[in-house]
This record gives sequence, C-alpha cells and structure tokens, in this order.
Amino acid sequence: MAIAPAVHRPAPRGGAEAGRPLLEVRGLTKRFDGGRVVLDGVDLVARRGEVTAILGPNGSGKSTLLRCTVRLVEPSAGTVWIDGEELTALSDRRLQEARRAIAMVFQSAHLVRRRTALANAASGALGSLGGLAVACGRLPREALELGHRNLVRVGVEHVARQRAETLSGGQAQRVAIARALSQRPRVLLADEPVASLDPDATEEVMVLLRSLAADEGMAVVCVLHQPELARWHADRIVGLRAGRIVVDAPATEVDDAALTRLYRGHASSG
Repeated sequence: MAIAPAVHRPAPRGGAEAGRPLLEVRGLTKRFDGGRVVLDGVDLVARRGEVTAILGPNGSGKSTLLRCTVRLVEPSAGTVWIDGEELTALSDRRLQEARRAIAMVFQSAHLVRRRTALANAASGALGSLGGLAVACGRLPREALELGHRNLVRVGVEHVARQRAETLSGGQAQRVAIARALSQRPRVLLADEPVASLDPDATEEVMVLLRSLAADEGMAVVCVLHQPELARWHADRIVGLRAGRIVVDAPATEVDDAALTRLYRGHASSG
C-alpha cells in the first residue's frame, strides 16, 4: 500500500471558533434485520475548520455511519449532535429544519440530468425557501443567485448554462458540492466523493473540500478509499473496522503501521 507523506497544514480560519465541535456522534449503533451489527458504539467528533477522513475496509460501516448521522438510515442506538442540538431527539418539521445544517455529497453527483448546472446548484436552497413558486417547482431569484455564487465558489461558473448530462465527472461533482453549499450547511458529509473520478479531478475535489473547511469554517467529514488522500488532505483520520473505531488521531500521527493494521486481511482499501 503506497502511503503519501503527511504534510503541514495551515491553521483553519475562524479565530476562537476554529476547532469548535460542530458534529458529535456518541455511541452510534446500527443493527439490521437478523441482528447483524454494522456500527457498534461509534463516537466521532468533527470540528469547525477541519477535514475528518473516514477510512476502513469494505463492509466496515463507513457509509452507514454517514447515513445514520444525517438519519437517512435510522440508528438503532446512540445520539447525534449538530452544533449543540441533538438531531436524534427530533422528528417531523423540527428534524427537517435542523437537518439543513448538514449537507451530503455522494459518490454519484445525482444531478437532474436535463436541468442546467445552475438549476441543480440552486435547488439546494429550496428547503429553506417557501412560497408559491417553490411549491410549483420554480426556482426563485434568490435561489438562482445563491446557486450561481456557489458555482463560482467551486470553480465551475462557466458551465452554469450547460445541462447536467453534458458535464464531466469532475464538473458534475463540483456542481453537487455547489448544490450542497446552497443549503448553507455547517457540516458537510462526503461519501466517497472521488471514487469515480480521474486523478486530476480527484485532486481538485479534495483541494476544494479542504478549502471549504479552512476558508468557510465548515466541519467536513469525508469517506475515502485511498489512505494516501487522507494523509495528504485531512486534519484527522478515523479508521473503522467491523463497525468499531480502531484509529482516531491527527493525520500527521497516523503512520503506515496503523494503516496496515486497519486493512490487515483485506486485498484492497475499499
């Protein structure tokens, strides 16, 4: 397994706020039908201005952790706190409102293929807007303006008028991130966001996630297949194996031996 050396990272912006916990997961457990345990008492803290990389073998619970965190999948036990509010204690309308603080990006961009990049980016704002236009599926000017600003932020404003089906993989993933930013989140969860990208696009997306944490003060949690990307771009590495955390340390302190133990007995770093 080739491991890139850890590098020095500048401190995140934000003064006294830098490093404040924005996401706290405590004792998170998920059992599926038949009693199979996928997550077994997971604790996780993601801080303002930092990128946390989640590593682990295939089937270790990485994606389930993110989905339980945002309650796309309901956890069997444990709590999730977003900026001091317990997400797992909420339901219905209050849950929908609180969940806006967390945006999620997936391996596939999941764009509406026949709509423009701008329309896709703007759609992230609709959850916080009301009115007849939104109810009829129209995009208000406020949402379009925000979507355009976020396309500029992620560096793909030049494709704003292109239909999503014409975009490259890297462009589509940037538009998906712009859509997430239009949600105005404090926490960004990224589930294998570079798994289907070529090396150049992979580097561009990872640099973008790094800058969103450092410059925008978000807490970014990113599931990765590649330990070298985690060592290079993340502030902290959390390693999952069989649903339990076996590594949780600053990226600069996670050495080759720790990663070898994490993946021992697995042919790849899935």
